Amino acid sequence: MKAALVIMAAGLGSRYGGEKQVDGLGPNGEILMEYSIYDAIRAGFSKVVFIIKPGMQELVERLCGKRIAQMKANDGTDVEVAYAFQDFSGIPEWYELPAERTKPLGTAHAVLCARSVVHEPFAVINADDYYGSNAFFPIYEELCRLPETGAATMVGYRLDKTVSANGTVTRGVCQTENGRLTKIVETFKIKLYPNGDIRDIQNGEDSPLLPPETPVSMNFWGFTPWLFDKLEEFLVRFFRNLAPDDIKSEALLPTLIGELVESGELNVSVLRCDAQWFGVTYQEDKPPVQEALRELHAAGVYPASLRD
Repeated sequence: MKAALVIMAAGLGSRYGGEKQVDGLGPNGEILMEYSIYDAIRAGFSKVVFIIKPGMQELVERLCGKRIAQMKANDGTDVEVAYAFQDFSGIPEWYELPAERTKPLGTAHAVLCARSVVHEPFAVINADDYYGSNAFFPIYEELCRLPETGAATMVGYRLDKTVSANGTVTRGVCQTENGRLTKIVETFKIKLYPNGDIRDIQNGEDSPLLPPETPVSMNFWGFTPWLFDKLEEFLVRFFRNLAPDDIKSEALLPTLIGELVESGELNVSVLRCDAQWFGVTYQEDKPPVQEALRELHAAGVYPASLRD
């Protein structure tokens, strides 16, 4: 079955201090999304869609896009590569964007920007996350089983395998029942303490502990094109509720998914993953990520170079 890997790569990386999506971290300068693409194609995906900022296409093509277009999918066909652009076009005509707004409009808006180039079941990931070499097999298989409407899937990670010792992180904290998502709460200030404790400190350092096995979303979702209409409706509500001078609020994918689950419009299967996630939220995260990737190559999980 044809399935697309949609990569959200338009974020500004403000906490990281640069364009972390295109920062070479592998032993041969590989960027993190090259590992996801390699793993996804190996699992059965045959199309890759990059959601990028205007002006980034030439850079992404040079880094990996042109090479990926020469790769073969499992069925022997050429891997299809497409580009979608997350900018401020396409917002409702009645909404006036503040002149000071530079921050992207969020992950829900990013996925909607890919509507014109995605017509098949698709997985959505962040460009700056490493999800584990085997994580793409179960989501591809689940995508093959999804009905066309009212269903989705996600890969859920253990909270303790997704936190950073270098600062707070944002995670979609999930509640599940019988392998199904029942609630997801976007949680913005999750802190790992030196003793291993994990807390959401949004309302103070004395907040309750979060269990380390708590399932969290790392924006690793599986959808059908049915979702695009729901995204469009969600964005209209988002803009209607924005204050005229709001230059920071974002329309977040987990927020929409939570609403659809709560209303009964969407049934989301949760694929549990015990892999060690890693990413580069902060500059201090970079050295351990580089070392982890070097070890994966040395262990034979990946070939000597992803670029040969």
